[in-house]
Amino acid sequence: MSTPFSIVVLNPGSTSTKVALFHDDHAGRADTIAHGVGDLRRFSTAWEQYAYRLQLCKQWAKENVKECSAVVGMGGLLRPVEGGVYRVNQTMLRDARANLQGEHASNLGCALAHDLASRYRVPAYVVDPVSVDEFESPARYSGHPLIERRSLSHVLNIHAAARRAAEEMQVPLEQSSFVIGHLGGGISIAPVRSGRIIDVNDAASDGPFSPERTGGLPLQPFITLCTSGKFTEAELRNLVMGKGGIAAYLGTNSTKEVENRIKAGDTVALEIYQAMAYQIAKEIGAMATVLNGKVNAIVLTGGVARSTMMTSWIEERVKFIAQVKVFPGEDEMCSLAQGALRVLRGEEQAKEY
Repeated sequence: MSTPFSIVVLNPGSTSTKVALFHDDHAGRADTIAHGVGDLRRFSTAWEQYAYRLQLCKQWAKENVKECSAVVGMGGLLRPVEGGVYRVNQTMLRDARANLQGEHASNLGCALAHDLASRYRVPAYVVDPVSVDEFESPARYSGHPLIERRSLSHVLNIHAAARRAAEEMQVPLEQSSFVIGHLGGGISIAPVRSGRIIDVNDAASDGPFSPERTGGLPLQPFITLCTSGKFTEAELRNLVMGKGGIAAYLGTNSTKEVENRIKAGDTVALEIYQAMAYQIAKEIGAMATVLNGKVNAIVLTGGVARSTMMTSWIEERVKFIAQVKVFPGEDEMCSLAQGALRVLRGEEQAKEY
């Protein structure tokens, strides 16, 4: 047997940095480095946290990694690119630091990977960054030329789910058609043809409401809200993304808590939770039209897909379109390792950013 490739994976999030050492696609050691409110309060931007997070990653690597074949980081809000594995270069690092499409901790992923990879003298990669854009032309039109629809989604998990579904159904990925719903703190519903996300709602401002986001809102009342003088721009952005959805209706973003309330007889919680399932199903139906109704399967994935209550309600509404597959959770760390592994094995060519 050949010696397995050792791959370090780094995934910076808003309150933690996930780190792992994979041997091929099997995790040998995985940890979550938590960042408390007190730790992050001294930094005003995500990039000001960089040295702090890098030092923690270096310390973890010193204790757990003797050698590695590659380092892979979470890809952030870079400029629009097609899906795939990208070698980290200076252009990517510059664009990440510029927060081209928004500020998020994931923008630090490529730089953390680059700096740690330099220590081991191995290549650094990102896989399917958030800004992957595989839209077909009609998907870009919003209704006004001042605003173009953007491709920003949970692409890493969506692509991984498409590959898994194609393999399970023994359908070549390049001949497959799926509607894939990533159900998490944000919700992305995408028609995926031949492994490409040809349309998707922007989980930060469109589509179904989620545990903590409003999704699409009626425009005229929202304009009134924006011009009322009652909210600052920052407060409005937080209302839409962070304090919207179930959090706004029920005061919690925990679906587990919501389900416990429902089981205890809370009819308001039941109606709101069912409304989220209704909106998800409606978006799946809309995205099925993008594929002309030719859908191999509907795939539900992400953290909320662990809820059989939620997935059963969705399935009841959409099963007439195609069979429904449920892949609970989102193993981003494994998906990142698998992307780097495909390159190391020569199964895929790393792209230049």
